[in-house]
Amino acid sequence: MARNEERESVEAWIFFPVTYVSTRPLPQVWPLPASAYDRATGQAAFEHALEQMEYAEELGFDGVDVAEHHYAAASLTPNPTVMAGAVSQRIKKARIAMLGSTVPLTNPVRVAEEYAILDNLTGGRLVAGMLRGTPNEFLTYGTNPDETRALYDEGVELVLKAWTEPEPFGWQGRHYQYRTVSVCSRPVQSPHPPVLVSGNSAEAATFAGRMGLKMGLSFCPVPVAAQQTALYRHEAAQSGWEPAASDMLYRGFIHISETDEQAAAEVAHTYWKVPEGRPQPSPDRQPAYAAEAVPATGGGTATAPAPAVEQASTALTSEQFAKMGLQFCGSPDTVFEQIKRLHDESGVGIIDFVFQGPSLPHAMLMRSLELFSKHVLPRMHEL
Repeated sequence: MARNEERESVEAWIFFPVTYVSTRPLPQVWPLPASAYDRATGQAAFEHALEQMEYAEELGFDGVDVAEHHYAAASLTPNPTVMAGAVSQRIKKARIAMLGSTVPLTNPVRVAEEYAILDNLTGGRLVAGMLRGTPNEFLTYGTNPDETRALYDEGVELVLKAWTEPEPFGWQGRHYQYRTVSVCSRPVQSPHPPVLVSGNSAEAATFAGRMGLKMGLSFCPVPVAAQQTALYRHEAAQSGWEPAASDMLYRGFIHISETDEQAAAEVAHTYWKVPEGRPQPSPDRQPAYAAEAVPATGGGTATAPAPAVEQASTALTSEQFAKMGLQFCGSPDTVFEQIKRLHDESGVGIIDFVFQGPSLPHAMLMRSLELFSKHVLPRMHEL
């Protein structure tokens, strides 16, 4: 049986990476050197992100979300729990999603404790994203990439038990050992907040389906999204349950203007590529597609594997990304058709939009949000 047999509308969420928008070119490297960072510009990034989140809720977005990234201008939130705590005091109705903590870099019991606090602060509106991370993130704390799959799987299972076990318990796993675990406070949502994990690879989609968790995809072409959701549904069926549309999320870049031509012109100065020095995944761990596009202004979190981008160092325009299915871009009518195609072919019920480009001015982003809310969001909710 599906979790919800009633017809569900497609939800619109919005991701706020807290991007450092510089007035001067930044080094094309990861990690970003501290010498390139201006404190006032950084503080403004946080102020703008919170203002944009409040505006997004006013416009009718169903959820807002933050993520964990390190050493990069593309996202200034190495501890998304802190950011989500601030957001919880600004956003009063929309879902607040942690998409999410990088489990292999974090103490899983700490994740369980902090997420429980956030669920209380939000009044039970938290979506608990738990992600594995990307190769450059593993360098942050010296984590062995070959161990991250096992660290992740065990960590997620430990978090779930910490939320559901009524009595103190011990844990003697391969990677984590605790004499006593007893999480207080408890989450508001029972038995725990909805948990979302990545579906960006075959093993990840299989894990999500087997564990009965929500699955998220990011920045992949529509055919790949359809392939991953089919695998997820198959594994869920093998495990005795049927995902609802709201159990599947897709994240993509978006920019809207009055016409296709104007939208293209406004983002023409923005292009995306893998910065120099970014570690690439080994062949046996290659994801199915470019896990995340990386701003040319430096920083970011993903790789661009060969199936999606022939050369990792090749810059791509926004138009080329849109053709690959990696970005929603154009007039309101064009963007709606792009959204409809994604929904029709993959079945995802939540679309998580990234409005903030690496050098997109704050005012232009707010205008894009307004156009989306007036001309796209109402039609999207009717899909």
